[in-house]
Amino acid sequence: MLDVSGFGAVPGRPDLDAAPAVRAALRAAGAVAGPVLLRFPPGDYHLWRDGARRRELYVSNTVGDDPRHRDKSIALLVEAADDLVIAGEGARLVLHGRQTTFAVVDSRRVRVEGLEFDMAVPTVVDGTVVAAGVAAGRAYRVIRVPAATLFSVEGASIRWRGETLGSGAIDWSGRDGLEYTQIHDPAGGRTWRGPNPLFDRVRSIERVGERDIRIDYEHDGEPADLGLVYSMRPTTRDHPGGLVLDSSEVTLSRLRFRFLHGFGVVAQTSRDVAVEECEFRPPPDSGRHSAGFADFLQFSGCSGQVVVRDCLFDGPHDDPINVHGTYLRVTGQPDRRTLELEYPHRETAGFPQFSPGDEVELVDRATLRAVASATVRSARQPSGRDHDRPLRTLVVTVDTELAEGLAGWTAVENVTRTPSVRIAGNVFRNVPTRGVLVTTRRPVLIEDNRFERTGMAAIYVSCDAQEWWESGPVRDLTIRGNEFLDPGGPAILLDPRNTRCDEAHPVHRGVVVADNRFTLDGVPALDARSTHGIRLRGNHVVRHGQETPDVVLRSCSDVRIDQDDTGSET
Repeated sequence: MLDVSGFGAVPGRPDLDAAPAVRAALRAAGAVAGPVLLRFPPGDYHLWRDGARRRELYVSNTVGDDPRHRDKSIALLVEAADDLVIAGEGARLVLHGRQTTFAVVDSRRVRVEGLEFDMAVPTVVDGTVVAAGVAAGRAYRVIRVPAATLFSVEGASIRWRGETLGSGAIDWSGRDGLEYTQIHDPAGGRTWRGPNPLFDRVRSIERVGERDIRIDYEHDGEPADLGLVYSMRPTTRDHPGGLVLDSSEVTLSRLRFRFLHGFGVVAQTSRDVAVEECEFRPPPDSGRHSAGFADFLQFSGCSGQVVVRDCLFDGPHDDPINVHGTYLRVTGQPDRRTLELEYPHRETAGFPQFSPGDEVELVDRATLRAVASATVRSARQPSGRDHDRPLRTLVVTVDTELAEGLAGWTAVENVTRTPSVRIAGNVFRNVPTRGVLVTTRRPVLIEDNRFERTGMAAIYVSCDAQEWWESGPVRDLTIRGNEFLDPGGPAILLDPRNTRCDEAHPVHRGVVVADNRFTLDGVPALDARSTHGIRLRGNHVVRHGQETPDVVLRSCSDVRIDQDDTGSET
């Protein structure tokens, strides 16, 4: 066993950058053959961006190939490790400056357990309206921000900022409502995306306490948002919040993520990844309501089995769980065995997609119908680790002759890099979007979860070669034993983004929805499109408020609903 304190890490010292000691401890752990335990004793460890490891990495759904953000700062970097456990019950890692909390790269059989991760100055500003009214004919609000939020009043404007780094630079800054806002109602337990009125027609701003800010307006309309929280942030996803890259048999257990900057924990082109008994939630009684800058968990191009169980997801700025592959657009066809491909979405580029022997499927982008399949023989593609080769384009040679004229209207998916999925026993709350997005052709089981008032559909099954380019179809999806409480959209939405539907050639197949409980207001329990073989049984629907059909079907076939399964109760 190794202990970080043996390398100079001292808990409880905010003035001491623990990054060099942590780096030394990880280096020593990597040099030991066989199983290794690296322990963090209880206490707070402060890790500054200046002392973090830096790697050029390209990560799905972040900043694509933008050269300004190619280098990532990583607080806890595990590289080329085998049989490593990092344990830290009672240990909290506090990040100073925008960083990836941890990265597991090119490793096998790694377990990270017990640690808590937070950011000293989160990149989301949570402003709670603690007073509002009209005085002397003008409207006003008093907003309260968390103690961790740094700001200055500059005339009739507020400047939010991050910490001052060792270089003297300010880590980040922005003004007023920043670039994005979502609204949280603590009393109603609901979060949604919407306009931000805090900085409309401002007359004056003054600081009226350590954490309170009074905003006076040019109008006399009395604000009706007392108690609401406006969560404001920039929109550049310059880092993944955590990263599992090109690794296998990685388990994240009993971790507490108090804030994830950038794009959540991303597992990319990895195999057999488990997230168990983790908590994604801001610190209690901190005045903070946002635990993430975007998604919480993203699985991109993974294989083997993905497991997410017994976790709490509370306060993201996007979807808590998203499992998908990536469609690449076919742009050229030099010969019958060669395809020129590209990453079409600006937020995803720069990493490899294929290995020799991988099976690929070509689909018609309009119908999402498969038109050909083949096996990869070779690929010229980006490495994901440098910019020496083109970051957006790839060339793939396959083992069989393909039809001519595929460019423009088809897309390619690597079907080898598609995982089976189990999502079980989790709680989703204060979510502005969907709870779970999943698109994979291997078996998916979503069971015994509780979805509380998601802003949109609780479970969303897409498949898209037009906008986000997240592949692919589902073939074996079971949703059972879950509780859906007042979702903002259909509780379960099967909505592939094909622009032409053909019932004879559906996108999705094999969906079982069984023994779930739905409490709904004006939305269906299931809204399905272009899906074959839907089975509903043993579900219970309780309705209040606006009536709407329990099941909505569009271009679906072979649907079986037991007579009393979705009978409503009011």
